[in-house]
Amino acid sequence: MDSFVDNATTASNFLKALSHEGRLLILCHLVSGEKSVTELEELLSARQAAVSQQLSRLRLEGLVIPRRDGKAIYYRLADERPKRILELVYELFCVDEFGKKI
Repeated sequence: MDSFVDNATTASNFLKALSHEGRLLILCHLVSGEKSVTELEELLSARQAAVSQQLSRLRLEGLVIPRRDGKAIYYRLADERPKRILELVYELFCVDEFGKKI
């Protein structure tokens, strides 16, 4: 029973991390591959501090992995879980009943 509770806690934290619009958008962009913080700032039209704050939360939850290359920091998805959930979210919220992008 303890593992069931532990899994529920893990799932809850995962879903909370996804429930923020900024974090969700970051993960959506990372589904297509690794991105630098600067690239994410541009894609989101957001300030570096805001992007870094959301990346920090995603890192804390184990959803993204950073990689430093000189002065640049790149992020990628830590595993397939966010991608699988985002594919479902995309299907449910971003395409019409005919499969066309909304």
